[in-house]
This record gives sequence, structure tokens and C-alpha cells, in this order.
Amino acid sequence: MEAVTSTRPAAGSLPREHALALDRSDPLGGFHERFSVPDPSLVYLDGNSLGRLPLATAERLRRVVEHEWGERLIRSWSEGWFELPARVGDLIARAALGAAGGQTVVADSTTVCLYKLVCAALDARPGRDEIVTDCDNFPTDRYVVEGIAHSRGLRVRWLEPDPVHGPAVDDVAAAVGDRTALVTLSHISYRSAAIADMAGITARAHDAGALMLWDLCHSAGSVELALDAHGADLAVGCTYKYLNGGPGAPAFMYVRHEHQEALRQPIWGWIGRRDPFLMEQGYVPADGIAGMISGTPPVLGLAAVEEGARLVEEAGIAAIGGKGRALTGFAADLHDAWLAELGFTLASPRDADLRGAHLSVAHPRAEELCARLIEAGVIPDFRMPNVVRLGLSPLTTRFADVWDGMDVLRGLAAAL
Repeated sequence: MEAVTSTRPAAGSLPREHALALDRSDPLGGFHERFSVPDPSLVYLDGNSLGRLPLATAERLRRVVEHEWGERLIRSWSEGWFELPARVGDLIARAALGAAGGQTVVADSTTVCLYKLVCAALDARPGRDEIVTDCDNFPTDRYVVEGIAHSRGLRVRWLEPDPVHGPAVDDVAAAVGDRTALVTLSHISYRSAAIADMAGITARAHDAGALMLWDLCHSAGSVELALDAHGADLAVGCTYKYLNGGPGAPAFMYVRHEHQEALRQPIWGWIGRRDPFLMEQGYVPADGIAGMISGTPPVLGLAAVEEGARLVEEAGIAAIGGKGRALTGFAADLHDAWLAELGFTLASPRDADLRGAHLSVAHPRAEELCARLIEAGVIPDFRMPNVVRLGLSPLTTRFADVWDGMDVLRGLAAAL
């Protein structure tokens, strides 16, 4: 499915009809009707924090609760529940990650998954005592790395990247060396939407003998990825943003095939053991990606994630990525035409190929403006210290939503 592309109109000629025309020509436009939209007047520009509820998910959860749990009870474990972590992992890999099967599993929260992968990577590089990450990485990533470094007596080498464009290949090349065990970065900046050079940065980590771990929370389901082709060793990502898995939905872990035998995650639970129902003494990890699992699979969350990921696969990640670039490009045009003269600056890369599916604009009174936007029926996100973040989820956001939200924002800003 080929996505719509936005042709930039002349400055000042951005009527709402232009947005409506883009919506009419959008081949992904029909997906909006497959999500719950109880209040059509609400302009929801925060799908990069929590995606909308797919209608299929509501029906799937009803079926799981009433039939699989309510009627089949414990029999459902042998009727498909135990297969969910790997099955949904393979679906996400196929639909959104550019990865072959058998390398991705859905398990715990993002924080727990990240902890597992960081520990496994460090254990696989004995004698090395440094972790490289950046000061602008998402807080969970920074805190997990700090906590592990503190408990193990390791050093964190902090990159200080450009706040808009994020970590560059040269930044990483200058920081890694023979003491580096792991480099871990976000593929898309949660604040600016900058896309990191996955292939180039991964190559620099490998040149130093380190493993590379990518956080895909703002990437999975929003932009094209090629984990296998780009040589990624490890990756983690949430499922409640562009994969529309619901609040608190379990995260996924990717472990490249060549590392699975050697890497050992630190939380040894019974479901991650070989032949768990033998209940034997001593832990022997399951073969392959199943060895990254710890406890009982969260069935309701997995069922919800599966429905959201199916929509991504149906739409096609190339079309989704194309529409994301068109949406953020349209928002950037509106910023230039309307907001720049009101004291705003663009806080995301201008090159659409270097930008994920959200757009950030900076203003000295951004926090106040976000609160007023919500009161006016437009839901964005605020990020410290001065950023209004507009999440433009390609399956659910329309060009008219972008126009309406930016129109309200310019009116509020003009009245300050």
C-alpha cells in the first residue's frame, strides 16, 4: 500500500481544504475507522505515548475473557496461550522490525526487558567495564544503565548529542574503545523525533568489539526498520504506542540469532527454562529466544498487542512510514506558516527522512500552552523544558487533525 505524500504549498496558502484533500487521497485513511473514536471532536495528537484502541482489540479481549478464560479456564494454556510470546514476537518482527522469525519475544515491561538485555550483553563481554549511552536518552534507559553500572562497579560514558539531531556516528566513534562492553541508544529520540543512523552506529560499536542495543519504543510501527540488515545485536521496544497494544502492554525483546546461545538473561523464571513442566532442580535455559522469557505470559496484554500488530502488518510499514513523514511534513509547514512568527522554533529535524512520526515545537511557555490545548480539546504532550510534542500516529491521525490542532495552538499562542 503506497502512502500519501504531502506537496508543500506556498507559504500562507494552507486552508483546511488542503488538509481534507490530503485525507481524501490517503490510502491509509480507512484505518481511522477501525479504531474507537467516541468523541470525534477530540483532536488526539498523543498516539506516540498511548495509541488508540483498535475495535478488533475490544472484541478480541471480550472473547479471551468470556470464552478462553471464562469457559476454557486452564485448558487455554495448552490451546494457544503458551505460544503467544513467540507468536506475537514473530508478528512484530515481520510487520515492523525488518527481522526474521525466532528472534523476537514479547514478555515483560520495557524496563524489565531492557534490564535483561543490558545484563546479558555485559556478561557476554567479560573484562570490559564501560557502557556508552547518551544524556538525552529516555529516562528509563538512563536509569537502568546507571543502576546496573552502580551495582557492578562499571563506568557509564555519557554522550552529549545535539538536542535536535541526536547521537551521531562520530559521537559514538569517539566514545567507544577496548573497554566498551555495550552501546545502547534510542533509535528515535523521544523528545525531538530524530532518527539515529542504526547501520553506522552499530558498525562503530562492532568495530570496538562492543554489542549494540537499540531502544525502538518510538520506532516500532512508525518507521521502516531493518534490524537484521543493519546488524543490530539486541533491541527492546514497547507496544502501547504505534502498535496500539494498550496501557501497560508488554514489551518485546529482539536477540539476533547468532547471540542466542551465548547470551543469558538474569531473571531465571520457570517459563524460560527448558521443559518447564518437568519442574526439575536447577535452571537450564530454553533454546533460542524462549530463553529470554521469565514468568507466566500476560495473556490479556499479549492478545491486545497481537491485534494492534496485525493492523500494522495489514497497512504495511512502508506505507505507514511514508504517511508519518507526510504528516510531520505538513505539521512543519504549518509551523513555518503560522507559529514561527509567534515565538516558536522547530525542535525536530527538518529532513523528513531523519524524523520519526512526531514533531516537536519549542516555545518559552510550552507547558502552559499544552495545558490550554487540552482544555480546548487538543491532546498533545509536554516535554521539559519547553517542548510541545505532537504525536502523529499514521494509522489514526488525519491531516485535518493536524490542521485543527495547529490552528488551536496558533490561536492560544497569539492570545498570550
